[in-house]
Amino acid sequence: MKRRVVYDLPLRVFHWLFAGLFVMAFVIAKFIEDESSLFSWHMITGLTLGFLILCRLIWGVIGTQHAKFSDFTLSFKSLREYFSEILSKNPRKWVGHNPASSWAAVLMMLCGVGLVTTGVLMTSSSKKEWFEDVHPILAYAFMALAVLHIAGVILHTLRHRELIGLSMWDGKKTGVSDSEEIRDTQKVVGVLLGLAVVLFGFYLNKNYDQRTGKLEVFGLTLQLSENQNDKTHSHQDDND
Repeated sequence: MKRRVVYDLPLRVFHWLFAGLFVMAFVIAKFIEDESSLFSWHMITGLTLGFLILCRLIWGVIGTQHAKFSDFTLSFKSLREYFSEILSKNPRKWVGHNPASSWAAVLMMLCGVGLVTTGVLMTSSSKKEWFEDVHPILAYAFMALAVLHIAGVILHTLRHRELIGLSMWDGKKTGVSDSEEIRDTQKVVGVLLGLAVVLFGFYLNKNYDQRTGKLEVFGLTLQLSENQNDKTHSHQDDND
């Protein structure tokens, strides 16, 4: 059966950058000490993830048919029906996001926004301890959703002999009518999105002062980590 394009390039670029940035931030947080100079990349990666989500929100309004949020199926009834049909011999074909992937995408983006927000507030709010407690909960919730999403893709692939995971690589699916296929995959926008995210990350790194723990971004000053000078003075006072 012929495979036709349903997902544009910007959506696919977002999908892989979204996954990659989260994994990178998660791994750094788990295996790099807070005092290490490398830990700054956890915060820089997190802020870059926030920028990527902002781009996705915009594309979810102005993008191609199956990249728009209006194409998502987010009713609980459809989700129940989807799970009841998933093990049947003839499940319903979804051209764009099925109900499970629609919910997974929205919930993971919400977790991403929450992670960025709590990450910033951990360094600037008077309720620092509260945000420090919530931040890892959101990270593990994100990870759980990602694992469930991958498990669903594997189950679908094994049950129906359809490599649905490839759709986020080449944008194509089977069982798509000629009228439902997108004609313009927006390659230029996809390339620009990838470049913008990479450049944004480097911009953050360039404007981050490792010594003071401050990040200057678009006229704003964010205190992303404890001032190294203050820590040095504190150690000296303790020794005295």
